[in-house]
Amino acid sequence: VGGDQKQHVEICRDIATRFNGIYGDTFKLPDPYIPQVGARVMSLTSPEKKMSKSDKDPNGCVYMLEKPEDILRKFKKAVTDSEACVRFDPADKPGVSNLMQIYAVATGKSFETIEQEFAGHGYGDFKQAVGESVVELLRPIREETERLLADKSYLESVYRAGAEKAAYVANRTLNKVYKKVGFLPR
Repeated sequence: VGGDQKQHVEICRDIATRFNGIYGDTFKLPDPYIPQVGARVMSLTSPEKKMSKSDKDPNGCVYMLEKPEDILRKFKKAVTDSEACVRFDPADKPGVSNLMQIYAVATGKSFETIEQEFAGHGYGDFKQAVGESVVELLRPIREETERLLADKSYLESVYRAGAEKAAYVANRTLNKVYKKVGFLPR
């Protein structure tokens, strides 16, 4: 989950802990996983704000199924600064630091490696590389989505199987809760 969703996981933990304390071990306690790098992706046009699909500026957000040329265009327009030095400094270089975080997640490279890779290069080269890395990161998702959307009967079978499994698991858990709380079986 993102850091801004942590409180939702914590309230689930609190509820499950209380229930388990009163009625015995029933619910598994959820643990949030919040990655250190890339947990919060900032807007490409306003790097002080979180990237959001509701952003008024359509160039601030990258969609997972977006065309590669549109992704590259958005990264070319991404906000940086006038220094032309690729260096991780969120306070003084929020735009560049945001792009570095995105590039680090997409490529697995450290900030130090990224700084060395683009030493002596302008922001144009850096933005192009970030855009290309995001295009490559999203390519399998986009291709698999296109493949799945082309096969409607397969999607319907997945929907049905998922609904059946979810109903089975939910009913099993609900029956266990009813029994522990003392409600009549359904």
